[in-house]
Amino acid sequence: MHRHMIKFNELQPGDYVYAQYEGERWEGIVNELNSEDKEVCVQTDVQDFWFKPEDLLPIPLTEGELFKLNFEKELNGNGSVKYKKGPFRIMLDKEDGFGDFEIWYREDRRHIKQPISVHQLQNHYYQMTKVELGRN
Repeated sequence: MHRHMIKFNELQPGDYVYAQYEGERWEGIVNELNSEDKEVCVQTDVQDFWFKPEDLLPIPLTEGELFKLNFEKELNGNGSVKYKKGPFRIMLDKEDGFGDFEIWYREDRRHIKQPISVHQLQNHYYQMTKVELGRN
């Protein structure tokens, strides 16, 4: 499956991505953006390193990733699933239904109609709550 590249303007510091270099792949956090050279500094377990956007891959959003971001899971009787972090909600019609789901925070409700990646959820979360979504 060919994974789409990440557009430079989609990235914010704090976003989680995969970075690849010479066939190796690491999970890392975007530390810094250099818009002049369109380069992204990603902090991995190894070190901070500058990458071109084409060397970055999105991390698909899954339940496991939500748990890493400290979401709590709630199963509803009708088969739907809710993930909660404070007042922020992610609502799936069915288990693993990450292709069509709703996110909401107070009055702001958004319907997501295709699978998204972790950094895209982080960006929605930040736009909606003005708080960064991280793993701590």
